[in-house]
Amino acid sequence: MADTDGSELAEPDRGLVLVSNRGPVEHMLDSEGRRVTRRGAGGLVTALSDLAGLTDAVWVCNAITAEDRAIAREHEHGAVRIDDGERRYRVRLVDHDPAEYQRFYSIIANPMLWFVQHYLWDLSNVPDITANELEAFDKGYAPVNERLADAVAEEVARSGGAARVMLHDYHLYLVPALVRDRCPDAFLHHFIHIPWPQPDAWRVLPARLRDPMLRGLLANDVVAFHTERYARNFLLTCQELLDLPVSFRDLSVRVGSHTLAARWYPISIDAAALEAEAASEGVAEAHDRLLNMRREYLILRVDRTDLSKNILRGFKAFRQLLRHHPELTGRVTFLALLQPSRQDVDEYIEYLEKIRRLVADINLEHGNADWQPIDLRIEDSFPQTVAAYKLFDVLVVNPVFDGMNLVAKEGMLINEHDGVLVLSEHAGVHAELGAFSISVHPFDIEAQADALWQGLTMEADERRARREACVEVIRSNDIRRWLQEQLNDMAALEAEPDPTAAPTPDEGRDRVGT
Repeated sequence: MADTDGSELAEPDRGLVLVSNRGPVEHMLDSEGRRVTRRGAGGLVTALSDLAGLTDAVWVCNAITAEDRAIAREHEHGAVRIDDGERRYRVRLVDHDPAEYQRFYSIIANPMLWFVQHYLWDLSNVPDITANELEAFDKGYAPVNERLADAVAEEVARSGGAARVMLHDYHLYLVPALVRDRCPDAFLHHFIHIPWPQPDAWRVLPARLRDPMLRGLLANDVVAFHTERYARNFLLTCQELLDLPVSFRDLSVRVGSHTLAARWYPISIDAAALEAEAASEGVAEAHDRLLNMRREYLILRVDRTDLSKNILRGFKAFRQLLRHHPELTGRVTFLALLQPSRQDVDEYIEYLEKIRRLVADINLEHGNADWQPIDLRIEDSFPQTVAAYKLFDVLVVNPVFDGMNLVAKEGMLINEHDGVLVLSEHAGVHAELGAFSISVHPFDIEAQADALWQGLTMEADERRARREACVEVIRSNDIRRWLQEQLNDMAALEAEPDPTAAPTPDEGRDRVGT
């Protein structure tokens, strides 16, 4: 990767098209029927906003709300300038039939692909691949990808045919091949923000569904991930499921005369923006409220109620901590700031109810009239979240699997108590911060309970040293550096001639993935 200090984001020297499911803004009508704009949800939107706002990129994305769809129809064959209050963007919204979009998003992308890539399926019971799932692929996932590809190809043609196209995530696995057919001179870069599992996980899907998605990805020039492990798993998938020649030494796969590079870039945060938010009046007010309820120790988790986040086992570990250490009674609070996730999916509705029941059971077992050990707040308040980051003694990040997990970086950056990070070895961020955290296995509840105790009782000097080491990593690899390194590598790969001969497959240990 090219060396950069991350302070400036250099504009690419050719046309740039960003592509994602959600865009930088969403539109709706207010109580008086006026069209208003709000910042799009999700970490991906935050990560790409600088790139789109500071360059002349066009951002192609799906129309999510009714007003998004109205704007898409008003500007059917072009981008519109949109201002979110901080930046101006060129956004091309792509309209879809709501039934098609529902099949695309709620049956194939979520939960099918999300569950496959996070190892979440209970294979003795689910999934069942029925006519419903096959129809959702043919009449949902495929047509939504096709319409996005049409819009991308038109934008590439407007830029002269040789633009860079930066696609994002598991929603768009068919798009690259469709764009490549129409835009052979474009440079296609696809970043996947969730884990890429080992090949056997993909065998859950029949070849009829699996192969078009894998072949679609292979039309890219680069497929990028957060960690080296995911990049190597991708190559293993190409080798074992498609019988393609791969090089683990060069991190590449050969498809006919085309070579695709697998790369990894750990995403980070905008440190300056988060620190500015931490100094805001809203955060100060939330900080005072939390400080007034704080006991001697504060354990924190901040998560969506997603099955991959492993929330139940985190609470079970806390219950074990209280059982092993009754001297903590009345002295510690586990503050859980949770946002409901995908409440249109049955498994997620059931999961949220399990969370509520477990918290009630633990509070009944260990609490008293003056103290409830778990303070569960199911709401979305960013000022409250930032205030809690400043106050925690232990931050719990214990996902089953996670592409990265920016909560770990956000919390460690602005914490003012030399807080300790308890971190799952299966989180992508573990590759960067694992050496300075207390590593845990996400399924080992007793080890997680021990880690909570270790974090609460760690000596002050060690706590400070660990947090300072985390902060150094976070500052040195911020969000601008993440973006700039990708742009630099794209330029370097474009300059390399594509060899005509297929590489000799690596031997020995270089053929062993992770």
